[in-house]
Amino acid sequence: MGIRDFFVKQAVKYGAKDLPKDQKDKLMSAVEKNPELFNKISKEIEELKKQGKPEMYASLDVMKKYQKELQELFKK
Repeated sequence: MGIRDFFVKQAVKYGAKDLPKDQKDKLMSAVEKNPELFNKISKEIEELKKQGKPEMYASLDVMKKYQKELQELFKK
């Protein structure tokens, strides 16, 4: 695991702190399976935010883009 993957995991932990434990565990498991995907998602959200899009809408747009990959991760 690289340093970048470590920071992605830490960011997910912080962002998921209010989730129930079972959902948090599922999310962390998905991040461990494919940290590159979550890194790509976070970069794209940040880019949309820099362009002036509110974070919630930026997140929704990017999540829709990667919906298929995310569904596959959470099925496993």
